[in-house]
Amino acid sequence: MTKHELLHAHLETLMQGGIGPDQRLPPERELAEAFGVSRMTVRHALDRLERERRVYRVQGAGTFVARPPIAKTIELTSFTEDMRRRGLVPGSVLRVFETVAAGPEIGYALALSPADEVVHVERVRTADGIPMCLEHAYLPAALVPGLTTLEGSLYEQLHRRYRIRITRAEQSIRATVLDQQAAARLDAPPFSPALLVERTAFDERDRPVERAMSTYRGDRYSFEIAVTTAAAGSPARAGRRSGDE
Repeated sequence: MTKHELLHAHLETLMQGGIGPDQRLPPERELAEAFGVSRMTVRHALDRLERERRVYRVQGAGTFVARPPIAKTIELTSFTEDMRRRGLVPGSVLRVFETVAAGPEIGYALALSPADEVVHVERVRTADGIPMCLEHAYLPAALVPGLTTLEGSLYEQLHRRYRIRITRAEQSIRATVLDQQAAARLDAPPFSPALLVERTAFDERDRPVERAMSTYRGDRYSFEIAVTTAAAGSPARAGRRSGDE
């Protein structure tokens, strides 16, 4: 076994036995001296662990053990339901609750005039108290009269209070980085990797009832997509769509 492999195995042992999530690994210089290797070799080993999403780095502070990422399948489930399935306690920190004009982009997504009112909700979604996602949700105000605050699952509240049941959603997922404000909200380093999920959700009458932009911490979330081939003579089957509220 090479020194690089020995070092990698040693770091894995540390993470499995002694150093827990969000705790700092020994400094590069200390590891280099202990294994008689160059700091470049140590850096390569840490780079490999970072690519594997086993560690994360904080500039000026060191390398820390990452928490296992949460894998989400592409299906129409709420954030609250996802966390409960994994034995985690879902939570929310309400940052903004307001009624505003839809504007051109949100209005187009919700089939509204730009002047029509929408309810805008900004929340930090948490699992076991740890920030996971920063979300902005927009709802046609005419569909949710009297809605003045939001706790728990938005989809559950829409169904229970307004008899609105989300049946499908159209969404896109792309890579991004956290700006200063989003990083502060999610307790993550600025410009660290993230996933941006943009979604329009529809009810049983096929009305667009929610437009949402959700930013997930890249070190804590991954999306699993089932891909199938098209049956002979049949159109390709689309992947399941997701709503993450």
